[in-house]
Amino acid sequence: MRNLIYPINLTIDGCCDHTKMSPDEETFEYFTQLTRDADLAVYGRKTYQLMVPYWPDIAKNPAGETEEDIEFAQAFDSINKIVFSRTLDKVEGRNTRIIRSNLEDEIVKLKQQQGKSILTGGVNIPSQLMELGLVDEYRFVVQPIVAGEGRRLSEGINLPEKLQLKLVESKIFKSGCVALRYLQH
Repeated sequence: MRNLIYPINLTIDGCCDHTKMSPDEETFEYFTQLTRDADLAVYGRKTYQLMVPYWPDIAKNPAGETEEDIEFAQAFDSINKIVFSRTLDKVEGRNTRIIRSNLEDEIVKLKQQQGKSILTGGVNIPSQLMELGLVDEYRFVVQPIVAGEGRRLSEGINLPEKLQLKLVESKIFKSGCVALRYLQH
């Protein structure tokens, strides 16, 4: 059975708005390796449109980009992607498809298939997956920032019961970011 992993950058006060932080070199390396270790990424429309065409364009035309940006772009571009959307008409790339059916049914099927881990990104789809109890692992990279505003990770989540997570790994980056790896009990 494949694991469903939810990796996300957060501020100390729980903000997950990407505009409130700027990932450093080590953070990019961390997310690049996580992407390389998976073979499928699952997004909603908003996150997909935030990532595409931005990262595939860097992968195709890396001139002037940092090495970390290029490596992440290449990892992102090469991974298979599924976009859950009722409104998106088309997607870019040979390795991306749209699914309009039931999120829970599709994720359960995907987890039962052979393969590496599945990543999910953004907030809306992962929130639904958290509510359904389908997230196996959380990878929080806590940025040394207090944003004071912006969307919070658990905003709008209606859990049937609190999630009890087990910390299995932590790593402190030179920048002060802390990568935390939790498994769902």
